Amino acid sequence: MSYQIISIAGLLYIIAMPLYIVYLLTKNNKIGYLATGTLSLGLLAHIYGFIQRFKEMYAINHSFMRSIPITNLYESLVFFVLCLVIGYLFIEWKYRKKSFGVFVSIIAGISIGLTELLGVTKEVQPLVPALKSNWLLAHVTLSFISYAAFAISFITGLLHIIISSESKKSFKYIFSTTLLGLMVFILFSMLIDIATAGNPKAVRIFHSTLGNASAFISILSWITMFVFIIIFWRFGEVIVKILKELKIDANFLEEITYKGIAFGFPIFTIGGLVFGAIWADQAWGRYWGWDPKETWSLITWFVYAFYLHAKFIRGWSGSKTSMVAVFGFIVTLFTYLGVNLFLSGLHSYGSM
Repeated sequence: MSYQIISIAGLLYIIAMPLYIVYLLTKNNKIGYLATGTLSLGLLAHIYGFIQRFKEMYAINHSFMRSIPITNLYESLVFFVLCLVIGYLFIEWKYRKKSFGVFVSIIAGISIGLTELLGVTKEVQPLVPALKSNWLLAHVTLSFISYAAFAISFITGLLHIIISSESKKSFKYIFSTTLLGLMVFILFSMLIDIATAGNPKAVRIFHSTLGNASAFISILSWITMFVFIIIFWRFGEVIVKILKELKIDANFLEEITYKGIAFGFPIFTIGGLVFGAIWADQAWGRYWGWDPKETWSLITWFVYAFYLHAKFIRGWSGSKTSMVAVFGFIVTLFTYLGVNLFLSGLHSYGSM
């Protein structure tokens, strides 16, 4: 089965993570080659699994254009990770730098691992009527290619903010440590949701923490979240110190942040908005209907348009533009996952 092959790819991504860490600490080229080789091997398994998934869908749909495996949450996550790893390995090859390989391997491994833990359906199913269109390939694939580019900009942008932090009182330090604290809390919260759900397919995000039916547990969870943030603020200097000792080039991070957005923005504009509007007109008889997914896609577009405007018209640079890049990907994540999980609309077929 294709999902078993893709699970092996996720395992290889996770194995690559400590190898990249050891390389960054030792600068041992042999370890670096091993890390890149492991990540590349995971990518090859990933591509093979993706092709097998396509064959499985083609056996049901009997259409090349409608058999690309990007039709539900599991397949979209798999395709997103595939684009992310390809993008990173291209950057590593072109610039001969492995500075953020550990973070890409973490995101890739966790994303595929969560599809296992959350019980996201992996069965190959016939397309729902709304997806029976040749615009599926153009709209969805281009959207996720841009999401992967924005994810790379998020990683490099966040690293740039962290290593350029001067003191605990600086906004850059508070911004980055707060975000890290929130990310870790959300991850732990999701693991608790999974552990307490009983049936993996019944998992609801934050049902056991922030959104718990018990007011006491809900309040305690909110307090815990702020404790996480305070801990990261208090000891975040250790993270800053470690990253600075690794001597990651800040200019390189800023350059990749910009190039990721410069690459992803026109693709998102054409694939996400223009092609999406054309498809909407064919499927629902109107180009735009302020559906939650459409609205948040437009918000995402405005954030990245603001980034490019601020950089080229206002002359922004450094941490200010990196913060916009980080915020942009948070909005992108909500557009991708939050809308499907928390809001109802015409794109509800993209849920778990």
